[in-house]
Amino acid sequence: MTKSAKKNVSAKKIISIISDAANILVTGHIRPDGDSIGCMIALVRLLSGAGIKAVATAEKKDLGGPGFLDGVKQLITPHAATRQNFDLIITVDCGSLDRVPEELHGKLEKCIVINIDHHQTNTRFGDYNFVHATASSTAEMVWKLSRRAGWKLDNVCAEALWVALITDTGRFAYDMTTPLTMRCAADLLRYGVRTSYINDQLYCSFSRVNIELKRRAFRSLVITDRNHIASVTLTGADFEETGGTKADAEDIIEIPRSLVNNKVALFFYGCEDYGETRISLRTRAPLDATALIAQFDGGGHSRAAGCVIKEPLSKAKRIMNRAIKVWLAEQMSAGTTDSL
Repeated sequence: MTKSAKKNVSAKKIISIISDAANILVTGHIRPDGDSIGCMIALVRLLSGAGIKAVATAEKKDLGGPGFLDGVKQLITPHAATRQNFDLIITVDCGSLDRVPEELHGKLEKCIVINIDHHQTNTRFGDYNFVHATASSTAEMVWKLSRRAGWKLDNVCAEALWVALITDTGRFAYDMTTPLTMRCAADLLRYGVRTSYINDQLYCSFSRVNIELKRRAFRSLVITDRNHIASVTLTGADFEETGGTKADAEDIIEIPRSLVNNKVALFFYGCEDYGETRISLRTRAPLDATALIAQFDGGGHSRAAGCVIKEPLSKAKRIMNRAIKVWLAEQMSAGTTDSL
């Protein structure tokens, strides 16, 4: 399905459209991360508190670490959502239509769509778009809407937005963290956010499945170009044998990225059943990850992006590694980065 790209509209316009809706569905992207899950939970809670009928959808088995959040129990599956009627769909943290769960595409064609996001590669696919690539996270944008609209925050909303905020800012360490980001965080803390508990749940408590996947990823580690390029790989068999899902592997990209002097880190995830390979990419300044990923119709942010190559793992790795070599040579020629 396609929708023609439209320009951004104001926060006031977004709030007006939401207020006029009779029944709203909120969805994040497939295999939702902390920002996506947190925003879904918080937005539905905010709207419900304002007397606006809304429900959020996600596959609960794909939630990973943020699955502990209050509000997860109220999520309905995309399949269940297809059996209900909605007049407005709000997508949060989705850079393009193909990031929306496939089951919902029929609904998207029939409903008004509001697109709230902060990815610089967002395609502006909504009927109304509220997209700001300078925002640290979609959480920051939802928080701004709540303050503009007068929707009342509570502890459940605040903790959901806190998870969304810290996961997308790397606990306020990434480049897009701004004074506004910190004002958002300070406001959320007024509602009793359990910062220590949440930190422990997200960053200090790992399942045996996650540990086993990391062990396998470490064994696959490949380092080249004096540590500047590093990658790890997991196959479909790795996930089948461990009983894991992509949600159990969200932090595996940090293995190659944590290498001293690393500039390009990759996580290859082979999906043999579909004949495709998913790739997560991380770069360090001044390298723009989206410039490389765009070759493969991927998207994301300057330092964190991803794509899918419709080829088996071994071929996809050759294609990507060759593209990286060419891309880095171009960057060096342009003076963007030093010689590797």
